[in-house]
Amino acid sequence: MPSAVDSLVGFGMTLYMFVLGLELDPNVLIKKPEREATVAYGGMISTFILAYIVTPYLHYSQVPSTGFNLALSITLSGTASPLLSRIVTDLKIGKSDIGHLVSAAGIHTDMVSTLIISVGFMILDADKSLSIRDSRRILFTSCTLVIQTVFAAAVSPVFFAWVNHENPEGKPVKGSHLVVTIGFVVVICVSSAAISGYSPMMSAYVTGLVLPREGRLSKLMINKINHFLTKIIFPIYGLWVFWVASFHEFQLGKLGTWGRLFLLMVITMLGKVIGTIACGLMLGFQLPESVAIGLLLTVKGHFHMLLAAAAIQEIITASTGLVMILTSILTIIHTPKVIEHIIKRARKHTPRHRKTLQWLEPSTELRIMICLRGPQNVSSTIRLIEMPQGTPNLGLAVYVTDMIELTEQVAATAVNGEGMNTLTVMNKSVKQMREQITGEIEAYMAENGEGVTIRRMMALSMLTRMHQDICVLAKDLMVSLIILPFHKNWREDGKFDGSGLSGFRNVNRKVLRHAPCSVGILVDRGLGSTKRMSRSFVSLNIAVIFMGGKDDREALSYSSCVARHPGVRLTVIRLLLDTNANNSSTSTGKKWFKHTEQEEEMKLDDEYFTEFYDKHVAGGKVAYTERHLINSVAALSTLQSLDKQYALIIVGRGGGVNSTLTVGMSDWKECPELGPIGDILSASDSPVTASILIIQQHSIKGEIDGLDDDFSIM
Repeated sequence: MPSAVDSLVGFGMTLYMFVLGLELDPNVLIKKPEREATVAYGGMISTFILAYIVTPYLHYSQVPSTGFNLALSITLSGTASPLLSRIVTDLKIGKSDIGHLVSAAGIHTDMVSTLIISVGFMILDADKSLSIRDSRRILFTSCTLVIQTVFAAAVSPVFFAWVNHENPEGKPVKGSHLVVTIGFVVVICVSSAAISGYSPMMSAYVTGLVLPREGRLSKLMINKINHFLTKIIFPIYGLWVFWVASFHEFQLGKLGTWGRLFLLMVITMLGKVIGTIACGLMLGFQLPESVAIGLLLTVKGHFHMLLAAAAIQEIITASTGLVMILTSILTIIHTPKVIEHIIKRARKHTPRHRKTLQWLEPSTELRIMICLRGPQNVSSTIRLIEMPQGTPNLGLAVYVTDMIELTEQVAATAVNGEGMNTLTVMNKSVKQMREQITGEIEAYMAENGEGVTIRRMMALSMLTRMHQDICVLAKDLMVSLIILPFHKNWREDGKFDGSGLSGFRNVNRKVLRHAPCSVGILVDRGLGSTKRMSRSFVSLNIAVIFMGGKDDREALSYSSCVARHPGVRLTVIRLLLDTNANNSSTSTGKKWFKHTEQEEEMKLDDEYFTEFYDKHVAGGKVAYTERHLINSVAALSTLQSLDKQYALIIVGRGGGVNSTLTVGMSDWKECPELGPIGDILSASDSPVTASILIIQQHSIKGEIDGLDDDFSIM
C-alpha cells in the first residue's frame, strides 16, 4: 500500500482519537462508582487477568515480552464505546435500562483502557518488541505530555468560550475564527508528538479529553470530523487494514492458526462474562442479563484493529495479526443475537393482553379511572359513572382520581415538619376540595350506587410528572380505561376558558403516549347539567361515530357498555367511503389503492361491527345510521349536522382508516391530541354543542414490536 495511504489513515485515526476523547467525559473517573462503572471495571479486570495468564503460552508474538503481554491484555479488555452505542441504538434498546447501562459501561471501559494504552506509549518502545524505554526518555515524554495537557485544560475553556460568544447560535461561524480554532487544536495535539516523539494519536486523544465538550464549537467539530471519517477515512481504513493483514499469508492449513483465533475469542468473551457475572451478583442482576452485558462489552472497533495492523510490521506475524483483526470483527457478529435474547426476555415482563375494552374478558370486572381537576368536573364525572354498566352480573369499579398540582402552597404543611406523606402534604383548601368532591359522589352513590364500586384516588405531583402518577395508578389498579378532563373549562356563555391550564394539556398528551390502557378525553359542554339518568325511560341521547380503525372499535366497545343502561338511547353513525362515486371522480388517472394494512384493519372493523350489530342493533336497543360519503367535505357536513341531537358524541381518536374522509381536516387543528374528528367537533367555532368523548385504544407502542422502547429488564 502506498505511503500516502498510510499517511492518510494515520491522519484519519488521529482525528478519530481526538473526537473520541472529545466525546468522553473524564469526570466520570472521579465520581462515586456506580453500577455502570462497577460492571465496566469488573469486566476489564477479569479479562486482563485471564489474558495476561493465558496469552504467553499461545505465542502470539515473535519475540515474547512482558510489554507485549501487557499491551495485548489491555487491548482485549477494552471496548469500542462509539461502535457499541451505535449498535445498541440501531437495534432499538438504547432507551432501555440495560441499553443505558451497557453504553455507560462501554464508555468507562473505553476511556480507562485507552488511557492505559496512552501511558504505555510513553513507557514502551514499539520499535523494540514493546520493551521498556530509557528512563530519561520516559521522563522527558511524560513531562511534555503533562505540560501539553495542563496548558490545554487551562487555556482551551477561555479560548472556546470566546469563539462561542463571537459566533452565537443561528449565525454561521466566521471563517477566521474557524481557522484560528483549527490551528489552536492542531498545535496542542502535535506538540508532544513533535517534541518528544510521542504518538500523535494518543496525544490527540488526551487533548480531546481535556477540551470543553459543551458549546457550539465543540459540537461543530464533532459533527464535521465524524462526517469526514464516515464518508472518506473509514472506507479507506478498511481497505488498508486488510491490505496490511495480507490474507494470502493466512495459514489456513495449520490447526494452530485456528486455535489461536478460537482461543483469543474465548479469552475476550469469557473474561468479560466472568467479570460481569461477579459484579451482577453484587448488584442483584439476573444471570442472563449479566451474561448479555459481558458479551456486549466485548465489542472491538477501529482503534483495536489499528493496533493489530501496526503490530504486524514489527512484533507479530501476518497470520497472527490477521487472527487479531478477525477477532475484532467477530466480536461484533454475535451482538444482534445477544440483543434479540434481551428483547425476548423483556417481552416476558410485558402483559400478554392489552388493557382495552375491546379485548376485555367477559368474566372480568370493568374498571375505569375517571380523573378530575376540581369540583367543576364532579357533575360530568357522575354522568360517566352512571352510563357504563360493565360486564353483565360483574358490576363496575370506578376510581375517581383527583389531579392535584404539587405547588409550594399545596405542600406548605410539609415544611412544618409533618413529613412528605401523601395525606399531610395538602393544605386546607385542597383538603376541603377533596371533601366536597367526595361528599357529592357519596350522595349520588347513596341513591344510585347499585352494582357500582367507587374508590377515591389522588395524583399529587408536579405537572411535569403527573402523567407518571396517573399511569402507575392505572397499571396498579388494572383499569381498562382512563378518562381525562379536557384542558379547557366550558363557560356558561358557550365558550371555553383555558387560561392557566396549559400544563394539564401536556399531562393529557403524555398520558395518551404512555398509558398502560385505553384513554379517553372528555370535552365537557354541559354533560353534567343534564337531567339525572332514569332507569325507567330514555333520558340521554348519545351517538357514536364509527369510521373504522382500532380507536373507533374501542369507542364502539365503550358504547356497548353504555348501551346497556335503560336510560340511554344510543345511535351508531357509520361513515363509509362511497367507492363508486370516488372511482367516477378520479377518471383522470388517479386511483385509490387499498394497502395491505388498511385492508386488514377494514376486515377487523367489519368483523367487530357485525358482532356489535347482532348483539345490540338487531334487537332494537341501539339505533343505526349509515352514511356513504365521497370526500372529507361531505364528512365535515355530516359531522356539523349532528348539532342539538345528542348530549354526548363518542368518537375514536384515530379518525378511521379511510383517509379520504378526513383529508384536510388536520389543516385547522386546534388540539391535535383529540384526533381529526374530535378536534373538528370540539373546536371553538364548531356548531356542535354536544359534549365529546374521544377514545384512544391502548396499543403496543415503541420502536420494538411488543415493547416500549424504554423497557426495563434489569
